[in-house]
Amino acid sequence: MDIPRIFTITESTHRIHNPFTSAKYDTLGRVLRLAPGTRILDLGSGSGEMLCTWARDFGISGTGVDLSPLFSEQAARRAEELGVADRVRFIHGDAAGFVSEDKVGVAACIGATWIGGGFAGTIDLLSRSLAPGGIILIGEPYWLAHPPSDEAVKRCGATALSDFPTLPALLGAFQALGYDVVEMVLADREGWDRYEAAKWMNMRRWLDDNPDDDFADELREHLSSEPTRYAAYTREYIGWGVFALMAR
Repeated sequence: MDIPRIFTITESTHRIHNPFTSAKYDTLGRVLRLAPGTRILDLGSGSGEMLCTWARDFGISGTGVDLSPLFSEQAARRAEELGVADRVRFIHGDAAGFVSEDKVGVAACIGATWIGGGFAGTIDLLSRSLAPGGIILIGEPYWLAHPPSDEAVKRCGATALSDFPTLPALLGAFQALGYDVVEMVLADREGWDRYEAAKWMNMRRWLDDNPDDDFADELREHLSSEPTRYAAYTREYIGWGVFALMAR
């Protein structure tokens, strides 16, 4: 049970597997007004940075579930490093369909809404673990501006313009599902650069260490094209944010 190999190479040293920075996660934790002891479920928890730092800084407890054994191991090590292993735990498993046995105050899926077939299905999944009055956190992309052509759309990593909404449309879609949008924290270009550019170093280091691997030619092609593609398309047209929702 694992994610595609390219992600475990390109994001091998990432603590945060999305365009957020540590400062953005700190802001998110503060605006949510997290009370000590709040239980959090994080589906698609990656290397566990959100749960681990929030346990340290805000006194929460929580469970993360992720499909990658590498990232799950990194999350457990991070919890030990920050001295919060008694408050957070990480499960290597499929987050799709995962429901917590105990209701939580915050149920999150930050950038992995494919587990529910999109944000609507993921919100439904998260709601099954949520205590009354709790908060759902969804990390999701949106169009900053519409790309000028179908080719540009594809170069942004989408199959069609309809894959992503605009920010107003995304907020409206959450409301149409019966939720109030009570907070949002949006990624900035620095966050995008840290997330994407760090992949290039990871790829180069891996290629230097594994020149004869069967995957090397494909990864070399990827590294040769990614910086330009990112600068021309993702950086210009795609936004990303975490949205806090409460059921009406």
